[in-house]
Amino acid sequence: MLLPDDFKANSKIKVSNHLFNKENLPSHFKIKEYCPQVFRNLRERFGIDDQDYQVSLTRSPPCSEIDNRGEPLVLTSYDKTLVVKQISSEDVADMHSILSDYHQYIVKCHGNSLLPQFLGMYRLTVDGEDTYVLVMRNLFSHRLVVHTKYDLKGSLVSREASEKEKEKELPTLKDMDFLNKSQKVYISEEQRKQFMEQLKRDVEFLVNLKIMDYSLLLGIHDVHLAEQEEEEEEKDDDTVGDGEGFPVVTVGSYGTSPEGIAGYLNSHKPLGPGEFDPYIDVYAFKSVEGASRKEVYFMGLIDILTQYDAKKKAAHAAKTVKHGAGAEISTVHPEQYAKRFLDFVTNIFA
Repeated sequence: MLLPDDFKANSKIKVSNHLFNKENLPSHFKIKEYCPQVFRNLRERFGIDDQDYQVSLTRSPPCSEIDNRGEPLVLTSYDKTLVVKQISSEDVADMHSILSDYHQYIVKCHGNSLLPQFLGMYRLTVDGEDTYVLVMRNLFSHRLVVHTKYDLKGSLVSREASEKEKEKELPTLKDMDFLNKSQKVYISEEQRKQFMEQLKRDVEFLVNLKIMDYSLLLGIHDVHLAEQEEEEEEKDDDTVGDGEGFPVVTVGSYGTSPEGIAGYLNSHKPLGPGEFDPYIDVYAFKSVEGASRKEVYFMGLIDILTQYDAKKKAAHAAKTVKHGAGAEISTVHPEQYAKRFLDFVTNIFA
């Protein structure tokens, strides 16, 4: 059972003059883990084994999958099950302020939520410089490639991806792009109903904490396109040679040692095109039978640490002056934000 002090606790490790892996690690560094018992309890409630978590996070260096110039660093664990996001010291304070409520909510809903799954928070100190990171479950799949990505807020002012953004391999498209492309999500009526009921509960939780500026992150895996890409890759592999001398690397092998969050699946459950394990890809939804496109959708809430404070009030006043009181601007009161957000998301389905 967690105690109030667990939500303020931390543990620290200091490493000095070590010689292990000196090519990749500094000889002096410190790690501070925030609220270790709370996050361990959360991981358990999200069905993540502690040793698997450690393996996924630390066995091999994480990789950066997006262009991070000028943006906070976002890394993906080597097995693609975790996201490690660089945050500010203010974000650390915000997380502390909501952690007790967040934990209580996750307990109440038995881990079934579209909220981000927060799994750990750390401060890394190297050469006297602090870096804060938040570890979350990857909202996207560790094995199904996302071909199209949207960040949806329900606001239409300044909510279109820039030309520079659109040049990226996987651009983050926004609300206006979604409307302009006549994009739709094709899931069953039963799934849509369950999704919206859960989303409304989660949004109500955020409103009670006066949180806003969150988004629905939507990733779309095109099953037929993925099959074409796989065929092309196989052709390329055939032209390179017969593969002799190249070791086959698989993530995870079934045995006594932990193999990471997705380890057992990769070794013992071969999945077909567009298939996924709902225990690992917890944000995934299959397109309904007979839909015009065979797709898999990944949908969940992101960026939930912005509370409606003095800065937001000032931004709202400034934008109202610029765009007018009725404009669809993103900085509004939490209740207004929630209503507009839910209204928009209700209409993304076919």
